Amino acid sequence: MDDSVISMEASASPYELLFRALTLIPLSHYLLLSLLIFLVFLYNFMEIHFLRDFVTGFSGDAVHLTFNASSKLYQSVSAACHVLHGRYQSTPWLSSPHLQTAFLSFFGRAPDITYRRQLFNTPDGGTIALDWLTNYDVIVGSIHVNESILKCDKNPIVVVIPGLTSDSSATYIKHLAFKIASQGWNVVVSNHRGLGGISITSDCFYNAGWTEDIRRVINHIHCQYPEAPLYAVGTSIGANILVKYLGEDGVNTHVVGAAAVCCPWDLLICDRFINRKLVQKFYDRVLTVGLQGYAQLHQSIMARLADWEGIKKSCSIRDFDDHATRVLAKFETVDAYYRHSSSVNFVRNVSVPLLCISALDDPVCTREAIPFDECRANENIVLATTQHGGHLGFYEGITATSLWWVRAVCGFFDALNTSAFADRGKKVQESSLPSPAESLIDQGPYIDVAEDGMVAAIGTMALDKVVEDKPNKPVAQIKQDKDTNLETEQSDHTTQETLPGNDLVQPSKQDVDDLIVPIRRCMDQLSRSSRISIWLLACIAITTTWPLVGSALTLFFKKKFKSFSPPMALLRR
Repeated sequence: MDDSVISMEASASPYELLFRALTLIPLSHYLLLSLLIFLVFLYNFMEIHFLRDFVTGFSGDAVHLTFNASSKLYQSVSAACHVLHGRYQSTPWLSSPHLQTAFLSFFGRAPDITYRRQLFNTPDGGTIALDWLTNYDVIVGSIHVNESILKCDKNPIVVVIPGLTSDSSATYIKHLAFKIASQGWNVVVSNHRGLGGISITSDCFYNAGWTEDIRRVINHIHCQYPEAPLYAVGTSIGANILVKYLGEDGVNTHVVGAAAVCCPWDLLICDRFINRKLVQKFYDRVLTVGLQGYAQLHQSIMARLADWEGIKKSCSIRDFDDHATRVLAKFETVDAYYRHSSSVNFVRNVSVPLLCISALDDPVCTREAIPFDECRANENIVLATTQHGGHLGFYEGITATSLWWVRAVCGFFDALNTSAFADRGKKVQESSLPSPAESLIDQGPYIDVAEDGMVAAIGTMALDKVVEDKPNKPVAQIKQDKDTNLETEQSDHTTQETLPGNDLVQPSKQDVDDLIVPIRRCMDQLSRSSRISIWLLACIAITTTWPLVGSALTLFFKKKFKSFSPPMALLRR
């Protein structure tokens, strides 16, 4: 009997024996194996790094700083900011960029704050909601929200630019505003057009490259509070707008210092990235739904100016930009809009201290777009990158009640405000002359791209002119302030007085020095480049002409020493 069983098993195929063995394994073991495989897949799909953090004792990763070696900003400001020289450890139960981003969107744990709203009217008829939060509001609370800021107030003011479809009610904006106001500063959130509960009152919409609104807001705040240093913070798309604005205006901005958090930098690269993987396509779809909701709020105007049917059928940000943003901004293609609006093209022209913060695992703004070399070449920029953090998340601590990037920005501004850079910014503001007539480029609400690629503005608008008072020269302000303050409901009306003769203001020695120093620096760079070029040309000339010169020298020495014969004594040796 045993011999027959053995013979039958020997005649069975290996696969049949394997199947019989598998049937002997309990079903619960298969379920455990399936669960294990699913967990491994989810761990990698969600980019979870809990095990790595556990092995390293949850010590976090050092913050990597990219800066110019001769940067005085790093030596005097960033070196004093201990947050940038520390380590970032994400919340253990949020050990994933996607968990960080999702927790910020759905939970957030934002502080309870109440803004004071001011409506700012633009020359084209648009309306921008400015939401203020002061240190008094944080200390006293929402009971006494009518305490206004005095025009002679010297406390720094931070202008915040939210991200795409975000406004002052966003969780991360509240975290930032509360933290800044708690340290004695004043905060104003410049909401994008059509956001913050405000309707679109003109045919102009905001986009990733539209810097005219923030330029007018900053100029307006500087005129209202000339004694207060101005700082600016941009997040996500708001960071792109801020960096582009700083690059466009250069030294002509009233901003003393700025911070760009999770900036997309290159919109074309980010567009390719967000359509690459399944998880990125999910973010793309979520952001598209938000844009469609924004368009739905202003359907009456959007349907008249753009392709409404295409907007409703949009499945990605690129589709929405093709049917709406590109059309409203008068660009021929979506790629042309992305190239024109990318802030990476303006990094080299930034002339004020700028802190840039990005997470290398950002699921929306890819690390591939971070301009490390451009930031390193600019002495005014310090780039701080972390291994983890997600998109605007950066939660830290076991309770996840604070954002690391908020602490970093506040620490940077605090160190900057007590440094020589703040004094230099105040001197530039005090010695600035009335600005000449601005270019018509980018002054209209839309931009027209011609066939040859030139950019031209459609329509012209009245420019806001601010005339500063000079000592012993009473000059009145030329402008009727069109912005309506719901709190005071007052408007300042000033008239212009013509100065008899002496229309020109002699620049001071500080102004001349401020003009000469950049020119002298450029001349030194050119001279160094010229010396290097001369030596390089000399080496190339010697290398290329050596065969001819060598042959000539050989013939010369042969003729010269042809009749020469060494002494006999030397030959004997």
